[in-house]
Amino acid sequence: MGENRKIKNNSESKRERDGHVYYVRGIREVDGEPYQRYAVATHFVERGEDYLKVLEQYIRPLYQEGDIISMSEKVISMCQDNTVEMKDVKLGFWAKFLSKFAMKSSAGIGMNEPYKLQLAINMRGLPLVLWASLCSGVGKIFHKRGIFYKIVGQDVAGIDGFYSHSAFETYHTLAVLNPKEPEKVCQNIKEKLGFSCILADANDLNIEILGVSPDLKEKPDEYIIDLIGDNPAGQDDELTPFIIIRKRTPNSTDEMD
Repeated sequence: MGENRKIKNNSESKRERDGHVYYVRGIREVDGEPYQRYAVATHFVERGEDYLKVLEQYIRPLYQEGDIISMSEKVISMCQDNTVEMKDVKLGFWAKFLSKFAMKSSAGIGMNEPYKLQLAINMRGLPLVLWASLCSGVGKIFHKRGIFYKIVGQDVAGIDGFYSHSAFETYHTLAVLNPKEPEKVCQNIKEKLGFSCILADANDLNIEILGVSPDLKEKPDEYIIDLIGDNPAGQDDELTPFIIIRKRTPNSTDEMD
């Protein structure tokens, strides 16, 4: 949710079908095959909603057999209420101190936010965070980035929230953690709704695949990442947490049939 990034939803790419709004994100060629991606607009998904019902409401009317659905990890975590409120994070000395040395990231709020760093300490322990901070500092001398998150792990890297500048007040004081049992979530969606799906933690700098439906397990990570490598869901306030990925045919257009 960077302040200077261009929001991807615009009037030129906006389409509507039977009252359902989506945005054309463009074609990516993966393994020699062209895929069009459609970002599907939703309401602001609140904590505790049923992700199956949300997918049924927004994806079912636009879905075609063979489509792959990419889902933002945040929307699933909100449905699971896997969140932490700022008032429940007791800010300590080390979070205040270390956050002063953390780099700002164009991919969103990083460990320069003291409450986010304190949450990382709570999750992984102070010794590991101190070690990761030290190694990260050394890495900066050699222009190597991402060391901190490699040491503390994906659970910390996936912390999302405490966005004081978000258009949605909920995110000002709420952190969203990685989804619980992401592979089970994808399996449940495939069994209940029949959708092939991907659950991803994505931003404009990095794509982390957290889970895929059973029918996609044979696909290599590189294939899955390539489908959404340009982060078509966006990371500002787009409200497009679901991407329909559709293989193009010779008669395909940018419009959904």
